[in-house]
Amino acid sequence: MPKIGIRTVAVLLFGPPGCGKGTVGKHLTGCFDIPHISTGDILRENVQAGTELGRQVQSLMENGGLVPDGMVNRLVQDRISRDDCVDGFILDGYPRTLEQGKALAGMLEEQGLEPLVIHLKVDYNKIVSRLTARRSCPQCGAVYNVISKPPKTDGVCDEDGAGLILRGDDCETVIRQRIEAYEAQTLPLVEYFRQLASKFYTVDGNDGSPTDIAERACHHIRAE
Repeated sequence: MPKIGIRTVAVLLFGPPGCGKGTVGKHLTGCFDIPHISTGDILRENVQAGTELGRQVQSLMENGGLVPDGMVNRLVQDRISRDDCVDGFILDGYPRTLEQGKALAGMLEEQGLEPLVIHLKVDYNKIVSRLTARRSCPQCGAVYNVISKPPKTDGVCDEDGAGLILRGDDCETVIRQRIEAYEAQTLPLVEYFRQLASKFYTVDGNDGSPTDIAERACHHIRAE
């Protein structure tokens, strides 16, 4: 897809759990010439590299704890301060709380980056259908869908041959609990950035592939 001629911009992706933010974010690199950054990847990189923060994160996760906002903020600030982010980045998985959002707003101001928000709207019943059909690779993290994106061999990862698993949080009861938590915690954050960002786009994520949805978002932005 054609690149969008916007520089010094931080693209923030919001949407309910299971709406495809991560995959759409990767496809958005096709129209923004800036890197895609996943906070999940940042956490895994620090754990694998054995950094001080990575060791703290690993200890928390192994004991079932949540990574505190301050620690996540530090990890994100370290990543977005690297040279490849000088002209901006696409960020998904962060911020998740209003405190994180305010911290990010400060980071962007320091770096002279303008937030551009893409809010994916997806019917919650569609999300439940998608996630209950999702299967994940415990080794490389690849994600499949038994209906829309099945592996070449049933139950086996295409990348490393590991057996695919149904995550415990992909059952309907847990999914609906996550959606309720999203509404309580993240929707106020969306409203915060709706007021803060001069560029805010609501994009229909109900139908189409991640590429289609990313192109839909790019079309909204080009239309201005």
